[in-house]
Amino acid sequence: MFNLAAQGCWGYQAYLHIRVKYSLGQMPEMESDPIASGTAAYRKTLAEDVDSYGYNPRDLPADQLTHVLHAFANVNKQDGTVYSADPYADLEKHYPGDSWEEPGHNAYGIAKQLYVQKRRHRRLKTLLSIGGWSYSRGGSFAAVAASEAARRTFARSAVRLVADWGLDGIDVDWEYPRAGAEAAAYVALLAACRAALDDYAARTSTGSPYHFLLTVATAAGPDNYRAMDLRGMDPYVDAWHLMSYDYAGSWGDRTGHASNLFADDAGDGGSATPYSTDTAVQYYLAQGIRPDKLLLGLPLYGRSFEDTDGLGKPYSGVGSSSGADGNWEAGVWDYKVLPRPGATERYDDVAKAAYSYGSGPGSRELITYDNVRSTAEKARYIADQRGLGGAFFWEGSGDRTDDRSLVRTMAVRLGNLDASENNLRYPTSQYDNIRNGMPS
Repeated sequence: MFNLAAQGCWGYQAYLHIRVKYSLGQMPEMESDPIASGTAAYRKTLAEDVDSYGYNPRDLPADQLTHVLHAFANVNKQDGTVYSADPYADLEKHYPGDSWEEPGHNAYGIAKQLYVQKRRHRRLKTLLSIGGWSYSRGGSFAAVAASEAARRTFARSAVRLVADWGLDGIDVDWEYPRAGAEAAAYVALLAACRAALDDYAARTSTGSPYHFLLTVATAAGPDNYRAMDLRGMDPYVDAWHLMSYDYAGSWGDRTGHASNLFADDAGDGGSATPYSTDTAVQYYLAQGIRPDKLLLGLPLYGRSFEDTDGLGKPYSGVGSSSGADGNWEAGVWDYKVLPRPGATERYDDVAKAAYSYGSGPGSRELITYDNVRSTAEKARYIADQRGLGGAFFWEGSGDRTDDRSLVRTMAVRLGNLDASENNLRYPTSQYDNIRNGMPS
């Protein structure tokens, strides 16, 4: 069976804006009951971007997904408490159809919308993603993971949000632990989370306990993945979301593919692929990670380079943000507006990577991104070459809605999406509507 998951953000947070990450995968039956194969999406939470970008939980292609990861919750560095980064967007915002007259203490916002989606689509599971790039800055994870008391608070408060908001698990996104003490502390943090999830399931079950999911967003860059104790982490992890994108961008001095599957030398002394997804996958597998627990990440955006002669070449600038739909950040373009008018789309058949060049007379702009062809190739790699658990996309607001949708392409190519049911029973939720199953 395959899973299709998406991670998303409803709002503004660093460069993420309101993007959604999707994942798809294939997983057989296993003792630890891992995240099922399918598609997943990450969504961001700050409310002003929900309004300005016009993308909200109702826009998720839920019929094509098996998991949605709601990003991001923050962490209190002092005591380890996991908390909503935007309570208004998460719990208070009223969407069309929400009543202002309902009696009781009810959840609204994203929490309610995701629960409603779960009721309509019983194979759709929702997770809370904690951390991310912005909230990993400042050492919060390192400080919390180093303390037994803070780890316990982290785990219990995260599970409290799962229980209150009606979710199916948590996703930990620490970018990135260092080798040694931090790597060991990460293992202990995941162990605490697994124990807290299992304890909640046992306390609230009326039959066989539901298996709440624990996943991690994990590095595709060698310096970062080699620092982690993958073998120590693995027993507690249901799925590894390999962030196999952002291999090239404004931080480098040459252009390159941002999410290539394989390595390719661009020639002329330059490499179009400083990293490759296959190299990272091979490392994880060599460390004993089962292939059916590993999911590939695909970007639903492109990264641009200006004034360049092509791949592996120097460039000058990445451009500015137009503030228009599809170009919210300098040098970043939603997939749905690519290739840009006047650009020529090209394909590197060695790296299995798409890019465009030019965007009008005299333009020397290169944009690296995934398209239908590269996504189909990754689906074949996942299902036929490596037998991986699936794929995810960051993030859904960048996708198209026509036959060039990358999420749909992956879902169709993988097929056989996992149909195991989500959990709708949350008897300890502080919110009346979720505790009562969202009665109509």
